[in-house]
Amino acid sequence: MFVPKAQNPALAAGFIVAATAFIAATTLLAKALGTDTLGPPLHPLQISQGRFLFAFLAISTAVVILRPRLQRPHWRLHIGRTSFGWAGVTLMFASVAYIPLADATAISFLNPVFAMMLAIPLLQERVGRVRWSAAAIALAGALILLRPTPDSFQPAALLALGAALVMGMELIFIKKLSGRETPIQILFVNNAIGLGIATAAMLPVWIPPTPEQWAGLAALGVMMACAQTCFVNGMARADASFVAPFSYATLVFAALYDFAGFGVVPDLISVLGACVILAGAFLLAFREARIRP
Repeated sequence: MFVPKAQNPALAAGFIVAATAFIAATTLLAKALGTDTLGPPLHPLQISQGRFLFAFLAISTAVVILRPRLQRPHWRLHIGRTSFGWAGVTLMFASVAYIPLADATAISFLNPVFAMMLAIPLLQERVGRVRWSAAAIALAGALILLRPTPDSFQPAALLALGAALVMGMELIFIKKLSGRETPIQILFVNNAIGLGIATAAMLPVWIPPTPEQWAGLAALGVMMACAQTCFVNGMARADASFVAPFSYATLVFAALYDFAGFGVVPDLISVLGACVILAGAFLLAFREARIRP
């Protein structure tokens, strides 16, 4: 019988922040694969399929080595989670090929706000003034990094906004599953279903990837598997409304990767936005530490 993880907000926050480091890296890879950086641009559906393929191979290897005890999956929750996850990832990969990476990342990572709002009616979670305030502060930081301009409202930006909405719904399904099944089973079933959905959707647009693109797809899938592992473990140890705002750290990691990989030095606005986002997360962590023994 599955025993839910003990609630540990500090550890949950650590898992989520680690997940964001991997997620930011996958977004940068998707940008490279969706443009002509590594060869002829790949369709977002093909990039999404590669992500599920190599993530499934990585998680299947872990299952074979660790031999975890599996139980009967809750298929309805798994199908719901995977469908929203596949749609969100595909929309995100599509958006980064047409609009600046910082804009797409900032828009799509409004999903914690959607998740916190959805957690109220769907998970019966209580969201007090401090959590609302922390989420609002993090959202303000995301808007600072977005630098609203006419380009931010081009049609492609709606792809990132759609990704935020459906990934917010995915967070709800992850939270429901995290209290019922082990993280490794959730990841294994999710990626198996996702691979089937992504492969069927990708077939009409498939083109042979270059060797560099195969390597990029493999790295993307493995890093996404690591991100999922951290994320599911984080969701299992705290309320969804608590851990969700920590996802904004992805924006910070994206800026750091830009600097390390391309020598892009963050300007004052980028630093300000990152600091505001972290302020929201720290406010949330401080509040949890004060109310828990």
